[in-house]
Amino acid sequence: MRLILDTGPWVALHCRNERHHDWAKAQFAQTADPLLTCEAVVAETCFLLARAGFDPVKALTLVERGVVQVAMSLGNEVAAVRALFQRYDNVPASLADACLIRLAELHEPCRVLTLDSDFHVYRRHGRKVIPLLTP
Repeated sequence: MRLILDTGPWVALHCRNERHHDWAKAQFAQTADPLLTCEAVVAETCFLLARAGFDPVKALTLVERGVVQVAMSLGNEVAAVRALFQRYDNVPASLADACLIRLAELHEPCRVLTLDSDFHVYRRHGRKVIPLLTP
């Protein structure tokens, strides 16, 4: 089963003072396969790390080392992501969330590694629950 990586656990991994740091560290340590993500999550993670005073290069290093794999190009999936934005306009979904929902549709079976409670609302392929890995 593939793990799809959201921003929260990735930031928590690098921020020792973050509430879920130890949990995130354990999740990364237990995963042999690359964690799948999208460009929007990479951008959010780098932004939040820099804003918190941490080095965003550490996140990019995990991509370089193959621990995290960018597994979807927005350019190839823009119509599907747009449809997800429209479907979840009441939540509202971020670009990263919409891309992760799409990744969950493209890479079954999977679980989304997240701290975001909105993933309890999101569905893949219309009505299918997205399996989650949360603290």
